[in-house]
Parts: sequence; structure tokens; C-alpha cells
Amino acid sequence: MSLLSGIKVVEVAIYAFVPSTGAALADWGADVLKIEHPETGDPMRGLASYGISPGMGGVTALWEVFNRGKKSVGINIASEQGLELLLKLVDEADVFLTNFMAPARKKLGIDVDDIMTRNPRIIYGRGTGQGPLGPDADKGGFDGLSYWGRPGVSTAAMPPDYDFPVMLPGPAFGDVQSGMNLAGGIAAALYQREKTGKGSVVDVSLLGSGLWAMQATIAGAYARGSDNIVQLDRHRPPNPLANIYRSGDGRFFLLGMLESDRYWAGLCEAFDVGNLAEDERFASMSARAENSEKLVGILDEVFAKMDMDEIARRLNGQEGQWSTVQLPRETVDDQQSLENGYIKVLDYAGGGKLPLVSVPAIVDGATPAASRAPEHCEHTDEVLASLGYSEGQLIEFKISGAIS
Repeated sequence: MSLLSGIKVVEVAIYAFVPSTGAALADWGADVLKIEHPETGDPMRGLASYGISPGMGGVTALWEVFNRGKKSVGINIASEQGLELLLKLVDEADVFLTNFMAPARKKLGIDVDDIMTRNPRIIYGRGTGQGPLGPDADKGGFDGLSYWGRPGVSTAAMPPDYDFPVMLPGPAFGDVQSGMNLAGGIAAALYQREKTGKGSVVDVSLLGSGLWAMQATIAGAYARGSDNIVQLDRHRPPNPLANIYRSGDGRFFLLGMLESDRYWAGLCEAFDVGNLAEDERFASMSARAENSEKLVGILDEVFAKMDMDEIARRLNGQEGQWSTVQLPRETVDDQQSLENGYIKVLDYAGGGKLPLVSVPAIVDGATPAASRAPEHCEHTDEVLASLGYSEGQLIEFKISGAIS
């Protein structure tokens, strides 16, 4: 049985942050009803970002990633009749998810008091840009602003020879981290409800999630009395055995040997440069730090004479930690990821394929089964019929514009 089997979730959210929470809960087996406007739907259906366009490769990738495993119910919650239909679903739900801003929630009648008055046992999950309190509580936010820029991620990621903060590495990078945080908070609130019988409000923001991810850097900069951490230079790293290098055929790889004294001799032996292990300039961690630029230059020359396959063979023959640096597309063929169920490739009608990444928490060895995202309003009739509405009533709702 799935972790959240029997848990019913009503999601009134758009774009990526909170919908990614719904996707995580769906991965864990919850029944997630995504409420969409009958005409326009979630804007994510038509969003193009970082060169990824709707329908590319036969699949609308961004929509699928954040809405897999859900049911789409088309309800115009701005209408009186539509709102009552939504609240009927809330009556039977365990979780309500939204990232609508406070003024919109109040206007639509879906704010905390509205929902929890209707169902006191519900878990109200609220995703915001900057948190529910403070001067910017009602200010909108996207992950590039509230997760990446404001918490200092962008400036901390700047290389030392770069004079501009770094942009997000890809679409919804901070949204999915924040969405997973909200999913974890909801799981904890569901556990609390089992003990108390009472619902809860769970707040997660992009800003709070970004600060959580940056906490070691924030504390470190504060402790050393500086605005930022030391920006590492690969040509002059504190530890040349924890650095990035390039093979002769242009592939990048990382050495991650933090205990460099433990692995230095073995690394030298693996690459037939045992003389370096005895060189007094490089004989200890402190000596290698003092002469790091020289050592990096030597290692660059050693690695440039070999292709990546040969380097991998040699690195696999010694004990120190290392990894290739993969391109995003290459991860789909990573055997380690496939065997652990981290990535599942779905087949779509018409021949399209898409890799979906599962929730990273594996409980009792079971990874969630992946399933496609819904078509717009695909499940409206099915879901509302389950509430007892007749076919005639559904037709009336459609004529009035309350549903699709």
C-alpha cells in the first residue's frame, strides 16, 4: 500500500511551487484533485521556459513534471455555484493546497478560515513567496526572485572571475525544493492530526526554503564577518583533491577527496605520477594548499593526456571519491539513478517519452510509480459524480459556467 493511500488532496494552485507539492503527495499515493479554471486552466500548460516549449517532443514537459498523477477538475470557483462545489470537495478532503495570494484567497472565499470552518480536520498547505508575515507578505514571488536572489544563492554561486550574479540553472529550480519542503510539512501535520484530531496550517515560502538551503553559507559569512563566503577558484583551490578537472576529450569530472592526505598517494599511483606523492611541495594537505596553483596545473596536464573512459578506469581503481559531471540529458541513462528508481521514463500516446524524477524519499524500498498528468478538466464529471451529482445536474452546472 502506498504511503498516503486514502488521503484526499484538493489543490488550488498554479505554476510550479505548490503544484510540485501536489505531485509529491501524488507520488506517495494521495488522491490529488487539481482544480483548474474551466476555460484557461493552469498557465503552466502553456508556459515556455529555458527553450522548453509546450508539446516539444510530443509532450508538454513542464506540465507533466509538476502535475503527474493528479486528476483535473474544471471548476470556476469565482462563481457562487462553483465555490460550493469546491467546498463539497473540501468537506471530504484531508489536505488543501494553494499558492494564491492573500487578497485572492479572501476574495474567492478559500482563505484559511473559510476552508477550516468547513472542515476543521483539514491540513491547509499554503505556499508563498516571502512568508505569511512581514512587510512583503502580500508581495508575489517566483523562485528566481524569492529563492535564488533574495537568500543570496545567486551571489554565492558567482565564480571569482565573474562580475554578475548567476541566474537560475533551470526552470523551477527553487520551486521543487520548496514544494518538497511543503510536502514534508504536510506529512508531519497529518501525523499530528492522528494524535490530536485537529487540522493545521502549514506555511512554506520560497524565501524560507532558500534561506534553509543557504544556512551554512549564511552562518559562515556571518561568523567570518564578511558579506559573502570565499569564492573558490579552481586554479587555486584550498584542496586540489576537491576540485573540478577536464579530460582530454573535453569531459568534466570532480574529485571530492576531503581527507586528501588519506587518498593522495593512491591517486598519484593510479595515474603513474608516484613522484608527486614524494614531492615536498605536495607531501601534505597544508603543502598542497600552499602550492595549489602549481599542483592544479600539473594535474590538468596529466588528465589532458587521457580520455574520460581511461580517467574513469583509473579513478575507479583507487579509493578516493570522485564523480563525472553530467549534462542534464545524460542523467536519464545513469544506471545508478535508474536502478534506484530515481528516474522513470514514461511512454505517451503518439510516441512521446518523458523522464520523471520520483520523490527522493524511498520508504521500505518502494519507489513511487510514475503516471502522466491529466488533460485539462479530464476528471470533472467523474469527481463530481462521486459526490452524488446526477448527469442532469452536471449539465446544468456546465450551462451556468460553474464547471467545464
